[in-house]
Amino acid sequence: MVGAAGIRAKRAVHLVFALKRAWYRLRYRRLTLGRDVEIRGRIRLRRGVRVSIGDRSRLNKLVRFAGPGEVRIGADCLLNATWIGTWTSVTVGDRCLLSDCELLDNDFHNLPPEQRHAPPGPATRAPIVLEENVWIGAHALVLKGVRVGRDSVVGAATVVRTDVPPGVVVVGNPQQTVKKFHD
Repeated sequence: MVGAAGIRAKRAVHLVFALKRAWYRLRYRRLTLGRDVEIRGRIRLRRGVRVSIGDRSRLNKLVRFAGPGEVRIGADCLLNATWIGTWTSVTVGDRCLLSDCELLDNDFHNLPPEQRHAPPGPATRAPIVLEENVWIGAHALVLKGVRVGRDSVVGAATVVRTDVPPGVVVVGNPQQTVKKFHD
């Protein structure tokens, strides 16, 4: 009996996720969802952003995407209350963990005082790449033009302004490498 009830419960859960995927595909025509994506919370797309989410990825709480750029999320990822703002592109590799963080591939404004109220120019944006198996901690901020290497960890509340090599832990503002996994 317990086995049959467990099978029915598992089928019901799969049906709920399938219905949520279908609803989000209808709501956002610029959203592509891979096989068995689990939307446990909500997704919000704004300003024409194009989003592709890989197979078996999970999205918890409210995950937001904004901007006219493109976001590619790999397979088997977990996004938990993440906000991604893109004017160019943000690429997240397979098996990444994003915990209540922000990824911004643009500055939103020009830096020189005489240009601050002008529309943002090309110098205000650059793609972000997170390689495979990267973990971004809660309240971390990853800025434009950054590449985070495979198997690296960005600690909670870290501001990432420059590339992070593979297999390290970075923390702080400015970021500092505090551990290397393969020494």
